[in-house]
Amino acid sequence: MTTLRLRPEDPADTGPVRRVLAAAFARPDVATPPEVGLVDELRDSDAWIPELAMVAEYGGEVVGYALLTRVRVKSDGDPTPAPALALGPVGVAPHRQRVGHGTAVVQAALDAATELGERLVVVLGNPAYYRRFGFGRADRMGLTSPWSGLGEPWQALVLPPATSDAPAPPRGEVLFPPPWSKV
Repeated sequence: MTTLRLRPEDPADTGPVRRVLAAAFARPDVATPPEVGLVDELRDSDAWIPELAMVAEYGGEVVGYALLTRVRVKSDGDPTPAPALALGPVGVAPHRQRVGHGTAVVQAALDAATELGERLVVVLGNPAYYRRFGFGRADRMGLTSPWSGLGEPWQALVLPPATSDAPAPPRGEVLFPPPWSKV
């Protein structure tokens, strides 16, 4: 029986990850979807956290991907933006969609973030899909971004605190690293 293996991306996965994202985000109007370039640029940025780039491998083939990268939340009156994470892109090879691989790889990335002591994750995506992980409207959590005007698709998730005396998650403007401006 073939099982799904979830693990952090390693350097040999770069090509397979690019293929998964290209297939998952394929559009007739572009040769290479912008999500592929986004991941390539994030890999070379300060936003990259290797432990939070997760692949789903099935039968030795990379079939899914979920990426969490560093963003910052600028709160009024606080000179130092607080750390947070952005989820995305998330993609599954078309021939392995709708069998739970996407859910599994996203949950693996969120679990890894929790283990690292992260507190806040934002995402722009389908509310019905991301609600299963506990995401809710980011604007209702006091978070703004260039995508705030989209309403429900702009979402956030507060991860369980590592300790009972952990501070509340930050509120304010979410600042994305430069590669995100191209998507």
